[in-house]
Amino acid sequence: MLRRLSFAIALATASMAGHAETPVAGKTDLVSLYEDAVANSSDLAAARASADARKEGVPQARAGLLPQLGAGANYNDVHTDFDKSTTSNTDRSSLVYQANLTQPLFRADRWFQLQAAEAVSEQAGLEFSATAQNLILQTAEGYFAVLQAEDNLAATTAEEAAFKRQLDQARERFEVGLSDKTDVLEAQAGYDTARANRLNAANVVENALQALTRLTGKFYDQLVGMGHELPVKPPVPNDAKQWVDTALAQNLNLRASNFGVDAAGENLRQQKSGHLPTLDAVASYSQGDNDGFGLNSGIAGSATAQTSVGLQLSVPLYTGGLTSSKVREATYQLDQSEQSRESLRRQVVQNTRDQHRAVNNDIEQIQARRQTIISNQSAVEANEIGYQVGTRNIVDVLNAQRALYNSVRDYNNARYNYILNNLRLKQTAGTLSPDDLQALQQWLKRDYDAKKDFLPADLAEAGKL
Repeated sequence: MLRRLSFAIALATASMAGHAETPVAGKTDLVSLYEDAVANSSDLAAARASADARKEGVPQARAGLLPQLGAGANYNDVHTDFDKSTTSNTDRSSLVYQANLTQPLFRADRWFQLQAAEAVSEQAGLEFSATAQNLILQTAEGYFAVLQAEDNLAATTAEEAAFKRQLDQARERFEVGLSDKTDVLEAQAGYDTARANRLNAANVVENALQALTRLTGKFYDQLVGMGHELPVKPPVPNDAKQWVDTALAQNLNLRASNFGVDAAGENLRQQKSGHLPTLDAVASYSQGDNDGFGLNSGIAGSATAQTSVGLQLSVPLYTGGLTSSKVREATYQLDQSEQSRESLRRQVVQNTRDQHRAVNNDIEQIQARRQTIISNQSAVEANEIGYQVGTRNIVDVLNAQRALYNSVRDYNNARYNYILNNLRLKQTAGTLSPDDLQALQQWLKRDYDAKKDFLPADLAEAGKL
């Protein structure tokens, strides 16, 4: 799975774009938007920096098991005054150079610290991969939110135009005495509502575009639309249990939590090892004059060298209860990590089943909403004819039109939900990758125009929308 995210991770290391928001000319497709998001996402860059920082714990912990070498020098200038007049005062100086080498031989706490650091490093890498994977979904959600808003705006605009025609017709009928003033007022109210809805839909489009700017730091005027030819198929395999099994094995956040538990376990072992002795091999070499070593060879300033090699054993006997307290603290932290993992595991199972069910429900919804449009088109025609002959009133016609355009919006909402719920299912299962965006890319239509393509061509022609 990590290899499948290599494209995202590689791009994440690229230089961040400038802070100024830059406009993008022409129509932007899904993959291009994703590349912009990876290159410019501040959240992804922050996650990468956080992961890199946490991975530094490994060399830091390993350093505690490696030799420690230090060097130094010591210079002293001593002036001595004697009380007896028979002895003259003296001035003596000393300079000593020293090197010390320490090699840990038995340091259980440092070994467990290294094991914990390695687990934290793995956890950090998986959490970064989860952030990179989430960016795939964020990109798709932002992209299709714009397309959905544009389709809804187109449908709402068409609804406003239909209500305007109904208002004009009501006025004409009133002027020739075929209807009363009530019909005009009802039609006016319907038109005013449709106009307000259209203004609100236009604002939703702008908000969706602004969300893309936050994601990438760029302005987008137009996106390539999604054609109605996209195949609507059940997930493969269409078995919730298999998806749950995959999620339990591959969900990135769940895998990261496993390493979190491992790190907490190693931390507990590290704290328990505070009761154990430590053993180091130590060596030192010193060179200077005899005064620096406190020796009296009779000759001031004579050269002297000392070498020592040995073992240093330390046995902790009593630390005021500090070690025991740290063990209890680490035990609680391990329990917290295990309980958090279990909670996440249950959430992953629930989300996987919910998303699998949602995808199948979306398929049924798309088919049902399509049929609803056909039925509502017939209802509008029947009510308009009935209104002409006097068997239906204006309210019946307006309600039929309102139901028709609601069904159009529901249809478009269902088809975009199908796309996104498929991606959410794959993310929960831990299999979502940039390849999934590439697969959707082939169904985008550069000549898609929401104003006339918000419905499939056959339904638009049949209903004259």
